[in-house]
Amino acid sequence: MRVENLSVDLDSFHLRDINLRVEKGEYVCIIGPTGAGKTVLIETIAGFHKPSKGRIILEGEDITCKPPEKRGISIVYQDYMLFPHMTVYENIAYGARKKIRDKKSLEEEIMRIAGIMGIKHLLDRRPETLSGGEQQRVAIARAIISKPKLLLMDEPFSALDTRTTEKLRDFVKRVASEYGLTIIHVTHDIVDVWSLADKVAIMNNGRIVQYGEVEEVFSRPADNFVADFIDVNILDGEIVGSSRDVVLIRAGDILLKAKANTVIGQHVRVFIRPEDIYVTTEQKRIGSECFRAVVEKIVENGPYIHLYLSRNEIVLKAILTRGYAKCLGLSPGRQVYVHIRPENIRVART
Repeated sequence: MRVENLSVDLDSFHLRDINLRVEKGEYVCIIGPTGAGKTVLIETIAGFHKPSKGRIILEGEDITCKPPEKRGISIVYQDYMLFPHMTVYENIAYGARKKIRDKKSLEEEIMRIAGIMGIKHLLDRRPETLSGGEQQRVAIARAIISKPKLLLMDEPFSALDTRTTEKLRDFVKRVASEYGLTIIHVTHDIVDVWSLADKVAIMNNGRIVQYGEVEEVFSRPADNFVADFIDVNILDGEIVGSSRDVVLIRAGDILLKAKANTVIGQHVRVFIRPEDIYVTTEQKRIGSECFRAVVEKIVENGPYIHLYLSRNEIVLKAILTRGYAKCLGLSPGRQVYVHIRPENIRVART
């Protein structure tokens, strides 16, 4: 699927010059702050909003002006939208009857998708008797059974608890593989991106500000907005030494080793993910390749601790498990030692 120079005007909100290419069988997540335009984008792809400019091409066909029901696209929302007067079996069948006319073939297909989604035992029940996770599995099964050219999902896990979400991710991953689906998934959860996506698009103010493979985007954010949104530390530095494929970078009064091909004197930007920062209170535990910092702030976030470390003008964010942070006995003002492995430091020339 290709979205080319797409713009949409909806009262006071606008999508501007959206370009997006999704290969067959790819899983793409779209993330961004509330009001960035994520839902408007996928609803425009689905045919619910008329673009003021641009084209939408699906499997070589221009579908920009086609009605939603003729696009070969299915969409799943966070609120399930199941028919309450129908059983699970009937809800799933509703999505496939136009394509699968033979009753036996339809039944076989329903049993297949129900098996993959783990809902065979629920086929005779009605939606109001199901949990949220079970209802969402039914909604996804109904969307998939028609074998859409493209499956769109708008925050499908946001109303579910953590354990249910983890299980549903596994079901979605399996069904995507079994059916060879092309998926665009709007989410606010970075874990969805790491767990499911091949590529990620980051939106802000009605535009896609960065798009690419997950590892590349999360390691090399395009600007400060992206870095802040996906939680990446950015430092400005200079190459002051090199040996084979390892360079020595000075950022402020911090020296870092990184695997990069740059020359001495080159000014660079350094990207470090918070979970790649190792913190200890004893220098001898990590050797000489570390630097001292002071705990500036500690923020609890579920099972993790977000640790803000300062050294002169530089502040780095690290993520530690709650148990490890407790073992260290950390508190604001405490001096610690910081170590970052060279392979976990990404470098870009400025």
